[in-house]
Amino acid sequence: MNTSSHIVTHPKTFSMKKIPILFAMLLFSSSAISSIAQVADTFKDPRDGKVYKTVKIGNQTWMAENLAYKAGSGCWAYNNDQGNVATYGYLYNWETAKHVCLTGWHLPSDAEWTQLTTYLGGEDVAGGKLKEAGTAHWKSPNKGATNESGFTAIPVGYRTSSGTFEDVGNYGDWWSSSEGNTDTAWCRFLDYFYTSVTRADDGKNRGFSVRCLRD
Repeated sequence: MNTSSHIVTHPKTFSMKKIPILFAMLLFSSSAISSIAQVADTFKDPRDGKVYKTVKIGNQTWMAENLAYKAGSGCWAYNNDQGNVATYGYLYNWETAKHVCLTGWHLPSDAEWTQLTTYLGGEDVAGGKLKEAGTAHWKSPNKGATNESGFTAIPVGYRTSSGTFEDVGNYGDWWSSSEGNTDTAWCRFLDYFYTSVTRADDGKNRGFSVRCLRD
């Protein structure tokens, strides 16, 4: 065998100067795998002392969990069971949702939700990047869920206008601050069986989740 074409590098002769270069290459390769840069943090709501996770996605900083502040009215625990609040937060009607975020944060507008889904590649695929991965909370198959955005959306379902609670595990529903008409407002739905985000206008008296956006 002609060994002249084979180059063997002995461990003792490997240049230490190459290590930083290789390390930088590995970091670049790793960052290329995840297309979404994110910065995680926390903040405390001074109204009740609860600490929330946050995540920066593009130029926006979102709460990385549902709001769990108990408002005076228009606010419900799923199934009226306070034991659900620690995991799922509260459900709010639209009028309450508009005012429930603490100072320095706000209920995102329809346009701000669209900014988020556009940054994540569009409505057809953004749902998978927003949903918590696995089936601890989502019903199987929780299609396409990677949570690569760090948003960690979970399926709380919703409260109907008649006061019943439906679809925990199947859907997540979040208000925007933008009005549809006299009776409706724009919101976003995520589904266990699809990777998409659905934009819809729904009745203001329904109970949906809230994610506050930093001003």
